[in-house]
Amino acid sequence: MRLFQWLYSQPYLLLLLTPVFWGGNAVAGKLAVGHISPFLLTTMRWGAAVAIVIVFALPHLRRDLPAIRHRLAFLAMLGATGFTLFNVLLYSSLIYTTAINVAIIQASMPLVVFLLNFLLFGQRATSLQLAGFGLTLVGVGIIASGGSLEVLTSLAFNFGDVLILIAAFAYGIYSVLLRQKPEMHWLSFITILGASACLASLPFSAYEIATGAVIWPDLLGWGVVFFTAFFPSILSQVFWMRGLELIGSNRGGIFMNLVPVFGALLAIAILGERLHLYHAIALVLVVGGVWLSQRRRRTAIAQ
Repeated sequence: MRLFQWLYSQPYLLLLLTPVFWGGNAVAGKLAVGHISPFLLTTMRWGAAVAIVIVFALPHLRRDLPAIRHRLAFLAMLGATGFTLFNVLLYSSLIYTTAINVAIIQASMPLVVFLLNFLLFGQRATSLQLAGFGLTLVGVGIIASGGSLEVLTSLAFNFGDVLILIAAFAYGIYSVLLRQKPEMHWLSFITILGASACLASLPFSAYEIATGAVIWPDLLGWGVVFFTAFFPSILSQVFWMRGLELIGSNRGGIFMNLVPVFGALLAIAILGERLHLYHAIALVLVVGGVWLSQRRRRTAIAQ
């Protein structure tokens, strides 16, 4: 308990651990291949996460019940899009591609949000944002093509890389819709979205079972379930919100750019994946593009 109390007062450590957990989600998904099927993993992850968090969320759920009832369909859609569809696609992509690729392509999500805001709401872009978008797009293209110009021109991309790109757009839609989120405690929000995600994933798991594609978890599979339920789903949210509360989103937001870095490092250390030159180039372009696109906004906030 004392250790957690000390940790809870260390904003930079909290914000450093958060991208480790999020980057670890891709590594866990790769470890899951052959030990638990992706659709079942999504169902069990969110079922376990809700079972853990609901004990702490009950008082807040009672207080937030009117807002939940009023916007239940919208909240269910958020859970199905950002939690179910995103993770179904992410875990499925890892059957075909590397965790390093997934971690780097995931980093493009802030630019996907920018693009969707522009297309849906006409949000104007600055020259820095456009430059950042261009750099990120080039970086994603390098990853998807494996650094091969021939693959890029023939559009013969790895199926897993295509899936994670679609997942990034799914999460982008979720992020854009968050601007309409009703006011409620974050524990209520996570619980309702997690429960919605678990329910929305049931048809996917039923499909796996009906087609004989299901892989029931072995010991490693259960380990992945509980890691993804506790660390990327719950603890990362607690650490991220507490870190931003202590030092503010202007200084804290930059830590989000570390997700692909930690994801790649964990993939090398745990999975033994090889980091090629094109990975390093793409990582610099994607992270640099996201940083560049956010620089103007952070400067404006500071002023």
